[in-house]
Amino acid sequence: MNEEKPKEHKKEKAHQLHEQLEKLMAEKDEIFARLQRLSADYLNYQKRSSKQVAESIAYEKELIIKSLLPVLDNFDHTLSNTENLQNSADLLKGVKIIYDQFLAILKTHGIEQIITVGEKFDPKCHQALMQKTEPDREDMIILKEFQKGYKLADKIIRPAVVIVNKKASKDQPQTEEPQAGDESSENGD
Repeated sequence: MNEEKPKEHKKEKAHQLHEQLEKLMAEKDEIFARLQRLSADYLNYQKRSSKQVAESIAYEKELIIKSLLPVLDNFDHTLSNTENLQNSADLLKGVKIIYDQFLAILKTHGIEQIITVGEKFDPKCHQALMQKTEPDREDMIILKEFQKGYKLADKIIRPAVVIVNKKASKDQPQTEEPQAGDESSENGD
């Protein structure tokens, strides 16, 4: 009878271990199934997010294009009526109206022109095309603008291309100095 107790005890212990093993296997299967669902949900989320970003970009492009179409319409209208214009001043007036309309549309989208003439040169938002010496003006002041610059909020979209004042030293004559890559000044343009 003493031998039966250890055998029963071993059987009971084996039965308990078997139940624990089945319970742990069931938990493992449940956790694995949950992990698979979460993984599938995450993949679906990524696909949905990518699609939403693409749709949002397309929608914003559409809004911008729609806001620019009236400018194109006005150009069409102006150009189709050139024979009715009395003189070039009328054409110029029409183009100026369209230009102002276009700037207003850009402003509604947060795009603004960079102020240049009379401002201190800032390499973050200005690109020097050449330097010119005007002794009565402050050093590094922008004298003229060749191409307008634009910014969106605080981000520079395109720097303004400018002529900058460079004070001449006492032993240096007053001259215009083209900057590197300036082909127009070499050609006299």
